[in-house]
This record gives sequence, C-alpha cells and structure tokens, in this order.
Amino acid sequence: MAEVIKLEPAVVIQDTPAINTTPASKQTTEYILYYLLGALEVLLGFRLILKLLGASASSGFVDAIYAVSGIFILPFEGIFSRGYTQGVETTAVLEPSTIVAMIVYGMLVWGISNLWHILKKEQS
Repeated sequence: MAEVIKLEPAVVIQDTPAINTTPASKQTTEYILYYLLGALEVLLGFRLILKLLGASASSGFVDAIYAVSGIFILPFEGIFSRGYTQGVETTAVLEPSTIVAMIVYGMLVWGISNLWHILKKEQS
C-alpha cells in the first residue's frame, strides 16, 4: 500500500525593519557630548558677537562671558592677528581665534563620536 505523506505549509517569517541595537548608555554618552559641544559653541558665539559689537567689559555679563570663554580660546591665540575697528564710543574686535576654536572643537567632538562608533562596532 502507498503511504500518504502529509506536508504542512512552511511558516514564512517576513523581514522586520532593522531595530536600533545601540545601547542606551552609548546614545546617552553621545547626547551628553553633543550637548556640551552646543553649550560651548553658544558661549564662544556670544564672545564673538560681543567682541564684534564692542561690548563693554565693565558689564558683569560681558566680563563673565569673556572670563569663561577665554579658557577655551587660549590654545588658539596668536594663530591670526586680531582686527580692530575704532568707533565713536567703542572698539570692535574681530578675534579669529574664537572662530578657529569653534571649528576645532566641533571637529574634535565629531571625531570622538565617530571613533566611539567604530570602537563599539568592534566590540560587538
């Protein structure tokens, strides 16, 4: 007698969209890094604008901005000379070191973030 073989239909699993497998701690570290960069860029941006507008350093706010941001532009002082424009009441100053600092810190954080991604992929 012939045997009857009963075949059951195969279960088809559809491809699911890629799920973000990045650990939360890694994303949090990256978010904090970019948050700190944003805060630094805002601080340096304030410094650049206040210097360009010739803000008086006798103001407490302006003096605080200059004091805190001065630490971050110190490594870039002397790369380019400052440009001065004498106005009626104030002297506007263009500090290229501030612009260079903003660019370098942005590239530095971007590079650290990419290196972090590369190192985490190798560990996986």
